[in-house]
Amino acid sequence: MDEQEIVQRAKNGDRAALAQLVNKYSDRIYNLALRILRRKEDAEDVLQETFLTVIEKLDKFDGRSSFFTWIYRIATNAALMRLRKKKVVFQELNDDPDFQESIESRVFVDWSQDPSVNVFDEEIKQKLNEAINKLSDIYRSVFVLRDIEGLSIKETSEILNITEENVKIRLRRARQFLRNYLSDYFEERLRESNASS
Repeated sequence: MDEQEIVQRAKNGDRAALAQLVNKYSDRIYNLALRILRRKEDAEDVLQETFLTVIEKLDKFDGRSSFFTWIYRIATNAALMRLRKKKVVFQELNDDPDFQESIESRVFVDWSQDPSVNVFDEEIKQKLNEAINKLSDIYRSVFVLRDIEGLSIKETSEILNITEENVKIRLRRARQFLRNYLSDYFEERLRESNASS
């Protein structure tokens, strides 16, 4: 049975079909929410909110987008709404063209050649999470959907209800910010390493 048929059955009140959809998407929705919110309790709340919304609005799902896109949009919006309610303070990325010029003119530390750098290192993972947490929600959501979840530009555009061009711009700015932030960290790490040798 394909997903369209399962969705149609769920719309018609088939509980087994609804359970299939919940089973199929629970882990992905939870992981998406966890990557945006960084707290298990919040991710669990978003998971619950998402499926309550799905149950409530399933009859309005018209199939113009895929069910996957529709449910991801609901989950992403729920996660972003939770961030706004918490009044999380983000480091905004300047929309001024000077932002791009200044960041592109920087010399970045090439930490990929450092044998002491292991991407699975807890300290590095923590630093990356710290950097992601400093992104404002418009940049973080694009970065999570594209670079962590691996969705296409088109899917990300549909989920966030923005143009594909906007997805590219926000993703580029998010990546530049992260690169800048991590470059500072690796520069300091390199100085400490040189000082101790």
